[in-house]
Amino acid sequence: MSYTATSIEQQKDANGIVGVDLKLEVHVIPVSDVERSKLFYQGLGWRLDADDTPAHGVRIVQFTPPGSACSATFGEGITAAAPGTAEGALIVSDIEAAHNELVRRGIDASEVWHGAAFPLEARRAGPDPQRTSYGSFFSFNDPDGNAWLVQEVTTRHPGRLDAATTTFASADDLARAIRRAAAAHGEHEKHNGQRDANWPTWYAAYMAAEQTGKEQPV
Repeated sequence: MSYTATSIEQQKDANGIVGVDLKLEVHVIPVSDVERSKLFYQGLGWRLDADDTPAHGVRIVQFTPPGSACSATFGEGITAAAPGTAEGALIVSDIEAAHNELVRRGIDASEVWHGAAFPLEARRAGPDPQRTSYGSFFSFNDPDGNAWLVQEVTTRHPGRLDAATTTFASADDLARAIRRAAAAHGEHEKHNGQRDANWPTWYAAYMAAEQTGKEQPV
């Protein structure tokens, strides 16, 4: 389920050339046992999109994480990389909720840390105390040792998203964004000393700015 507001205007680069969208579609991960990997990624709660055998010696299994526009693919005859050498990154809007869900699913996830993803000595236990966007992490491996880094992102750095596009991957993501906007709006009303009857517009501006890295209303 995706909640998206978009502009139909075409975007031009500095030379006035209309750009062609290049959207990352698939991340290929090398595995040693396709059936074992299929069970693992199903256990994560990812959507199974395909399990096809288009040619002799070729099998393509594709999963998509909830809310993601990019899928993960593995199988037979599709990569020469050694099993366990892939690394991928996932983002979530609530690091603790995501960690708790994977643990409930029986996934051997690391503890949550903050500070930096790398090097190891830069990590500090627990989520970022201020829950700063990009500041909290955990990780897990699939059965072959392919690594997945999970990072909490709530406010994008400027320029990371199309300013004309606001997307929420799920109803849960949207609800969390509304709660953050509600908390910020409460501070806004305290600062002004009066009730803001135009709160829907304020919420919308806050939530859009949060995603695109623009200055948020105060």
